[in-house]
Amino acid sequence: MPEPSYDAVLMMTYGGPESPDEVRPFLDNILRGKPVPPQRIEEVVEHYRLIGGKSPINELTFAQADRLGAELADAGTPLPVYVGMRYWRPRLADTLREMADSGIRRAIGVILAVQQCDSSWQQYQREVAEARRAVGPEAPQVDFLDGWHDHPLFIQAVVDHVREALDGLPGDRREHARIVFTAHSIPLDMDGADTYVQQVGEGAKRVMEALGRSRWSVAYQSRTGNPRDPWLEPDICGALTGFARVGETAAVLVPIGFVCDHVEVLYDLDIEARQAAKAVGMAVTRAKTVGTHPAFIRMFVELIAERCARNQQAAGK
Repeated sequence: MPEPSYDAVLMMTYGGPESPDEVRPFLDNILRGKPVPPQRIEEVVEHYRLIGGKSPINELTFAQADRLGAELADAGTPLPVYVGMRYWRPRLADTLREMADSGIRRAIGVILAVQQCDSSWQQYQREVAEARRAVGPEAPQVDFLDGWHDHPLFIQAVVDHVREALDGLPGDRREHARIVFTAHSIPLDMDGADTYVQQVGEGAKRVMEALGRSRWSVAYQSRTGNPRDPWLEPDICGALTGFARVGETAAVLVPIGFVCDHVEVLYDLDIEARQAAKAVGMAVTRAKTVGTHPAFIRMFVELIAERCARNQQAAGK
């Protein structure tokens, strides 16, 4: 019998500050070498202050990892689950070094980005390669799971949360509420931008098919960078204003491009977009991100088990 093809899982995400004192150092990590105006940096610092001075992304990601580890064990694929961050602790190189010290030689990489483009997918792969070089020859090999933007279990998790959000609207506005799917805006000339847009739309369409509803749109949020450069549009705040202008009265915001709550959700949607909606008289609720929804975690269990089985079969030939 071939030996197990993998001995760990590595979950990767952005990371975030865990206290007010960490906000500026965190932003320094992200923005190093990028021409971001100082005014924009101060705006983001204020956004963190308004959501409590920290980001819950680290805590939530470790909760996802803990749940995945437990579900893998229950499913008969007991693998330790590690977490590595791009911009905060634990950094990817530190996690890979810990894995090497624990005897891990080959891991399945799980990128916690829903849609694929250079900044949301390929950049993780490049940074893992750099981290492996920093660790040295003992660094574990990392094989990445394929994308899952339209996987039925991911869609199920989103659908469940949209239904909950619809229940939060006034009864007289619920039936005709517009479902607005959001994802992080990216520059139009970024590698993979077309794929990214396509995947946002494919996921949204599958959710709407499951809901049996027809009134939906896609909007983008959290734009950064030079305001003269073209990025994906429409912006969510402008979109809500436009809906109100043609007589729409309610919307459900669905952050289909995010897997847990952090500043882009807690400020850009829960504060900024809600204010824009209130200004034009629209009733708005926000669907929860998929987080630790059982279907979302089960999706990774199934994908990891399939990858292990496939590699074991290949090793046995």
